[in-house]
Amino acid sequence: MLRNVLSWGAAVVALGMVWTATATVPGDDEGFTPLFNGNDLTGWTTFLDPNKSATPEEIWSIKDGVIRCEGTVNGYLITTDEYENYVLKLEWRWPDPKVGNSGVFVHVVGPDMIWPKGVEAQLQNGRAGDFWLVGDFKLDVDPARRDPRVGRHYFRMKEGVEKPNGEWNTYEITCKGDKITLVINGVLVNQGEKAELTKGKILLQSEGAPIEFRNIKIKKLD
Repeated sequence: MLRNVLSWGAAVVALGMVWTATATVPGDDEGFTPLFNGNDLTGWTTFLDPNKSATPEEIWSIKDGVIRCEGTVNGYLITTDEYENYVLKLEWRWPDPKVGNSGVFVHVVGPDMIWPKGVEAQLQNGRAGDFWLVGDFKLDVDPARRDPRVGRHYFRMKEGVEKPNGEWNTYEITCKGDKITLVINGVLVNQGEKAELTKGKILLQSEGAPIEFRNIKIKKLD
């Protein structure tokens, strides 16, 4: 009898662990709504480095439901609305075999500039999933993963999560209360808590290299 009780207890604990893991790594599209309609930039605005002469149309284009960023001029797409308590899901890929750089910002506030205050979920080729705290943004991240050379940079937990250049990757960014969680291709790669802000705009970077985005969607959390 005692053995049966212990076995049942272990099963309950194991089930609870599985539920917790799946709850923190969302994996389906139920409840998501498009943040990009696939045809134009409705709901988004553009900003480019004012010291450069490029136009937004030279940097950003849309074809076959894909946002294509030419990338040679620093700037970004940014949502017109602010968001809080949500899961953001998107896909990205690098069309060029060379190393590229970009990022997804959340909780963006303040005036347009290079770069505005917020939390960057890194997309740099080979470093996707790192945190960059921009504009002196405050977020508690495991100090063991802090870059010893740059204090506002925190490394991801796991390596080898990105697909080869040319293939689509999936980013899931969960902002719930003061916590931020990053999942790449189904793998938990970073998390932080005690964010100083829990609401703001969402931003996609143009930062030196061509990059493509598609299937950008959001799910509001209670």
